[in-house]
Parts: sequence; C-alpha cells; structure tokens
Amino acid sequence: MLLSLSQWLLALYPDDLSFLRVFQYITFRAVMAAMTALLIGLAFGPWVIRRLAALKIGQPVREYAMQSHLVKSGTPTMGGVLILIGIGTATLLWFDWSNRFVWIVLLVTFGFGAIGWVDDWRKVVHKNPEGMPSGEKYLWQSLIGLLAALYLAFSVSETSNLRVLELFVRWVGSGFSNDLPPTADLMVPFFKSISYPLGVFGFIGLSYFVIVGASNAVNLTDGLDGLAIMPVVMVSAALGIFAYVVGSSVYSRYLLFPYIPGAGELLIFCAAMGGAGLAFLWFNTHPAQVFMGDVGALALGGALGTIAVITRQEIVLGIMGGIFVVEALSVMAQVAFFKYTKKKYGAGRRILKMAPLHHHFEKSGWTETQVVVRFWIITMLLCLIGLASLKLR
Repeated sequence: MLLSLSQWLLALYPDDLSFLRVFQYITFRAVMAAMTALLIGLAFGPWVIRRLAALKIGQPVREYAMQSHLVKSGTPTMGGVLILIGIGTATLLWFDWSNRFVWIVLLVTFGFGAIGWVDDWRKVVHKNPEGMPSGEKYLWQSLIGLLAALYLAFSVSETSNLRVLELFVRWVGSGFSNDLPPTADLMVPFFKSISYPLGVFGFIGLSYFVIVGASNAVNLTDGLDGLAIMPVVMVSAALGIFAYVVGSSVYSRYLLFPYIPGAGELLIFCAAMGGAGLAFLWFNTHPAQVFMGDVGALALGGALGTIAVITRQEIVLGIMGGIFVVEALSVMAQVAFFKYTKKKYGAGRRILKMAPLHHHFEKSGWTETQVVVRFWIITMLLCLIGLASLKLR
C-alpha cells in the first residue's frame, strides 16, 4: 500500500518528494516490514494476553502430558493471533499489492490459521484437549494445500494471473499434459545443474506434501516455551534471502538459480514474519505468558512451506527446518512402532521415552530451557548450512 502511495506522490511531485524513491527498494521495505511487525507485536501483546485471559482462553493440558507442564494449565493460548496481526498488517503496508506470490502466501497462512483457530476454540470452549478431530483438520489442510499447489504449478514461470489461467486451460484442454518449464523442476542443493523434472502432477504432489507437512511439523514442535517460534524466525529469514535471490535476474543468473519474477517480494513477508515472531517470543519465552496455539503454529508452518515451493527450495527447507522434520518423524516412528509391537506382542512398546522428541529429552533429564536453547542452536547451524548452498554449487 505504501509503495503505491509513494509512486503516486512521486508522479505528482517528482522533485520535491524524491526521497520517496527509497520505497522502490525491496530491502528497505523488508527492514520496515520487520520493524513494523515487531512494534505491533510488542505494543499489542499485553492487550491481547489480557483479552485472552479475560475470555478464559487458557491452555488445556493433556492427562498424559509431562508432570512439569501441569503448572502451565490455564496459561492463555491462541496467542498466534498476535503473530498473524503483525504479519498481516506489516505485509499489507509494505509489499507491492500487484504481487501474486505474496497474496497466495497470505491466503495459505490465514487459511491454516483459521483451521488452527477452530481447533483451539474447541479445546478451550468445549474443554476438549484434543480439539478438532485429526481427520477433519487434515481435510481442510488438504483442501488449502491442494489449491495452493495447483495454482503454483502454473505460476512459477509466469508473470500474471491471466497467463496462469491460460496455462491451466491449455493443460486441461491437452488432456492433462505433464510438462512444466525448467523453473518448476525440483532443485538439488549444492550441485550446479542437478534438478529433476516433476511434471504437473509431481509438482502438485510435492508442493502439497511440503505445505501440509511443514504446517503439521511446526505444530508438533510447538510444545515448549519458545521452542517453535525462534526456529520459525530463523528459517523465514533464510528463506527471505533465497526469495530475494531467485527474484533477481542478476543474482539468480550469477548463483545459477532459476529466475522467478516477483518472488523477491516474498522477502517482505519473510521479514514481517521474523519481526512478528520476535515480538511474540518476548511474551512466549520461559515462563511463557502466552502460547501461540494451533492458530499460530499451523499458519507459520504453512507459510514456510509455501515460500519454499515458490522459491524452489523444498529440500533446503528440509535442511534448515531439520528440527521440525525430526520432531514430526519422532511422532510418526513412535506411533508406528507402538502399533506394530502391540499387534505382534500384545503390548505396545516405545522407541522414545515420550514423543515428540523434545519431551524425550525432558524425560532424559534436560531442563525445558536446555532443550529449547539447544534446539535453537541446532537450527541456527542448519540455516547456515542451507544458506551455504547459495554459493557452494
């Protein structure tokens, strides 16, 4: 919005308001978006927490949870709305409203946030710690993920929604031809020219898996004070750098990345997510005054997955978000092994002391703060490895 306003004012007063040309630079608007989201979060955080407490929207603790977590029962949850307010406001103020990529990321983010809101609401209003049934939640996640994947399959190589629509109509008319341009290939990091053509159905399948998988992985990680939000901030910052590179014809050519026109504007969204996340961490650090809930975790994970798909960095997201991946795999492995041993031996056995993985370390004697900070350090290392793929190719 501010970009359009500055352009309009410059057209009227090109000499008197020449300083407004700074709004043309993505890097400047990214810094301002991060600052805006951070200040909004810090300013409105106490009010949001008070409102959640007044509405008695407190975190229910499952019966089988860690005993040390029972004291957290009643702590205001659904604090993810504070993050979404910061992201939405800052992004709308500072990004180019004609950019289709930012709009699709916003739609996915707030779509998954709506699913999480309903889930959290059922937990706190209906006093059901399990919230929305997993099947219902997965259905809505799948719908949003598939629609986003279908749109992105035809948009990563085009510059307008009209061309995207034309490609889709042509694809249907051709009997669902499976060809896509090279910019839609799956990129393998650390190699100059290794990429794999996916085709339309392969692209949609992979994108759906990344978007929905990232959403659920972040949600599973959000189990300790500050554990999920700081890795989200770090990974979003790193993805913002990738977005800036692939959105630049100069940097993408130099670094041997596909050039995706318009992707650079995603840096604004990533900066806003980083600023909003840091503001939320101010209130979420141990001992937490508020939890983000599913409304925040599902939304942030979906946003990371969508940005990774647009920038063609699905594998790099798996590297940088390794904590999210391992947390999700720990739950899958625990459940699968328990069911297998119960069927075979009549009694279920466990690989970990408790899943997700962060609870296993708590059971092993680590304090909550030790688990959180050590997972942050690991994420920082993984993000540096991911960023190294920019040049090591």
